[in-house]
Amino acid sequence: MTIELLYPEVCNLYGDLMNVEYLARSSGASVIRTGLKDTPRFVAEKVDLVYMGSTTERGQELVRDAFEPWLPALQKRTEEGGVTLLTGNALEIFGDHITDDDGTDIPMLGWFPLRAERHWLGRYNAMYLGKLEDITVVAFKSQFGHAYPLGGEMPAPLFETVRGAGLNPDLSGEGVRIKNLMATYLIGPLLVLNPPFAKYVLKLMGAEDTALAFEKEAMEAYEARVADFTDPKRNFVY
Repeated sequence: MTIELLYPEVCNLYGDLMNVEYLARSSGASVIRTGLKDTPRFVAEKVDLVYMGSTTERGQELVRDAFEPWLPALQKRTEEGGVTLLTGNALEIFGDHITDDDGTDIPMLGWFPLRAERHWLGRYNAMYLGKLEDITVVAFKSQFGHAYPLGGEMPAPLFETVRGAGLNPDLSGEGVRIKNLMATYLIGPLLVLNPPFAKYVLKLMGAEDTALAFEKEAMEAYEARVADFTDPKRNFVY
């Protein structure tokens, strides 16, 4: 199995890269590290998962420019059922534009019918509790803004929010789901924190019966975290 990690030289915040490390340790998959000047391997070869993590605001523009020629290939891959996971503000790169604090619109790749807003003095730091089918997901957010629909038909959300903000505080749907492409604002080692979701991703990749690395310990920590996040006394925004 192969996992293609896109642009790790800039998409490397919050420990997001541990998602790839965890899947590789669990499945034995090889990891292809694609730089900003490289042609993505998925364009011409079979790749079991394409992954992109969080980056800086300047990094978003670098990734947009580097990836623009390959967007049609990713859209084709998605229509054919290819598995892709985007975490943190990588989601915004595939939206229509980002509106900066001064009102400037920064064009993005234009696939998702979303616009994002940045508010430099209003960073949103919070915990998140949601559901994917019968899987409970617990994670964290740290972002300067939220995403809003442009109008028209929205893609399905990835998660249904139980506590916390969806794509924005007025939406219960969190993230974007287009077939097996999954995009979410959630950050950090999301799959390490959520072993059932890690198994879900591996199943989509064709490794349904794979045992996770440190599965017993990961599940014990996950169950304790779910209990904490479902405690009604737990403050979610900080």
